[in-house]
Amino acid sequence: MPLTKRCIAEFIGTFWLVFGGCGSAVLAAAFPYTAAPDGNSNFFGLGFLGVSLAFGLTVLTMAYAIGHISGCHLNPAVSFGLWAGKRFPGSELLPYIIAQVLGGALAGGLIFLIASGREGFALTGSNPLATNGFGAHSPGGYTLVACFIAEVVLTFIFLMIILGATDRRAPQGFAPIAIGMALTLIHLISIPVTNTSVNPARSTGVALFAGVELLSQVWLFWLAPILGAVLAGFLYNSVFEVSPLEERVREHV
Repeated sequence: MPLTKRCIAEFIGTFWLVFGGCGSAVLAAAFPYTAAPDGNSNFFGLGFLGVSLAFGLTVLTMAYAIGHISGCHLNPAVSFGLWAGKRFPGSELLPYIIAQVLGGALAGGLIFLIASGREGFALTGSNPLATNGFGAHSPGGYTLVACFIAEVVLTFIFLMIILGATDRRAPQGFAPIAIGMALTLIHLISIPVTNTSVNPARSTGVALFAGVELLSQVWLFWLAPILGAVLAGFLYNSVFEVSPLEERVREHV
């Protein structure tokens, strides 16, 4: 498949991840938007569980839709992790990452456009447009160090699951389910910490429309996920990967 077509698939897939995941957080996590007479302001809202499932479902659906086209990375950290695991050529990292960031940015812009169509909408609170942050912009008030550790560890595990589920020795056809459920679990763990990134394109896409202060924190959500992903890629390749020769020997034993 030509690189241009694969990048178009990554653009569409990352758009869907950000639009579906962040869109659910912005538009549907808390509904109604004003408190009812009984004080319940989230009777129909998705809440943390719903948003977590939304992110997992975007990856699950796109993995089946474009996995056979581009590999369905949807995430610069995943691309780096697959490169570190010798599953992806370094020469294609930049085109993939550009496509992913552009897809995320389009989704972020459309979420902002739709959300601003509601009377009373304003970019207020610690995480407008489902942005990621630390310190004052962490939903639970977690420090920069705590957020850094969470993003490194969770992205590391995410890549271990991706590399394991897509290993040629793994059961075929089930990788999207494992990967989608893993992203759901990651969000259930870390929404209170960083609002969950593990994906630089997702963080950048919405931060572009949320103001300079939030955009200034995006560096953490590039550094930590890529570090965790690269560590996982190197570890999986050096410890768990089996060479074709070793696999042939094993088959004949």
